[in-house]
Amino acid sequence: MIIKHLYMENNRYFIALIVALFGFMLCSCGSTKKLIYAQDVSQASTPTSLALGNYTEPVIQPDDILAININTTDPNATLSINNKNGVYANGGTSTNGSSNPLAGYLVAKDGNVDIPVLGTVKLAGLTTFEARKTLKAIAKKSFENPTVDVRFSNFKITVLGEVNHPAAYIVPNEQVTILDALGYAGDLTIYGRRTNVLLIRKNANGNDFSVRLDMTRKEFLNSPYYYLKQNDVLYVEPLKTKVLNNDNNLVKYLSLAATLLTAAIFAKRYL
Repeated sequence: MIIKHLYMENNRYFIALIVALFGFMLCSCGSTKKLIYAQDVSQASTPTSLALGNYTEPVIQPDDILAININTTDPNATLSINNKNGVYANGGTSTNGSSNPLAGYLVAKDGNVDIPVLGTVKLAGLTTFEARKTLKAIAKKSFENPTVDVRFSNFKITVLGEVNHPAAYIVPNEQVTILDALGYAGDLTIYGRRTNVLLIRKNANGNDFSVRLDMTRKEFLNSPYYYLKQNDVLYVEPLKTKVLNNDNNLVKYLSLAATLLTAAIFAKRYL
């Protein structure tokens, strides 16, 4: 009777342990709801208007690198200017179509840029649109019917943490959003915490500050941080379940379950 009683008690503990183990494994898989962006956007099939954050054009600053191209009816006339921009490259940490971050015109500490033929031009404090107008006015003195293009060659954003391809990205488009950045990085992994994405940015005084964004709510689309600025850093922290769901832990828990199951079968057969 004592042996039978012990067996029944062990059996109950074993069943409770198995139920708890499988419950833990199911819970650790997580809910798919945690993976959905902007969950409160209407599910209706009709178009839904969304308020997006305001975009402000970035201004040129000292130490920026600019790609400056001037074209005229004579393709050889501006060769000395355009050659400095180098070639377009697809570097390991750059998006397709971005320019070589080492090529282009460096904006000096005083805000000036030295350009062959055109001379020294102050561009710091201007947007790329304003820089085009300024350079076109100067280029007209030396070239016939010039067209001018100015772009950032070093517009960099960095995406770190629980994304599929963490890296620093040189992007060819200065109007880049948080979603663009996550797209470059291959999106968040299933372990990325979407409710608390950290953005690190420098303010106008050059000091770093941070803000946290909840990607599961549509409010992030209307955030003043929806459009990224040069040198922004996004960090996606891992969910707590990542530690519990890695392969080693899964093997450990399955091995434990198999051991307990074998012990129970042995006890039932011989006790």
